[in-house]
Amino acid sequence: MSEKTFKLEVITPDRVALSDDAAVSVVAPGAQGYLGVLANHAPMMAALTIGKFDLRRADGTTARMAISGGFLEVYENTVSVLAESAELAEDIDVERAEQSKKRAKERLAAAQSDIDVTRAEAALQRALNRLEIAQH
Repeated sequence: MSEKTFKLEVITPDRVALSDDAAVSVVAPGAQGYLGVLANHAPMMAALTIGKFDLRRADGTTARMAISGGFLEVYENTVSVLAESAELAEDIDVERAEQSKKRAKERLAAAQSDIDVTRAEAALQRALNRLEIAQH
């Protein structure tokens, strides 16, 4: 028995991060919690936050990505993700992510009035997410 599939596209401002015509399921970090999509899902849109994005394909293979916010749309058996950034686990530069984590922690520890705390916290969350995805 063959599984029902759908088209998936993950697009960032500078590239198509992933395009797959044989997706069976995706799990995405929605702003209200993780959400799952299967073939023939009802049309919908959802805001995304920093988190992991999982894909399962018809051939049984999987892919995991680090997503840093954006939007997900389901329409006519296609899932389109417009993400601020998206990296496949195997493409994550762990050393760069560690450096980003270190810089964000240093900015937060300094607690100077001239730093944007919200921005530093978001940078830390992105770095931690990238590290977690790369290590699993």
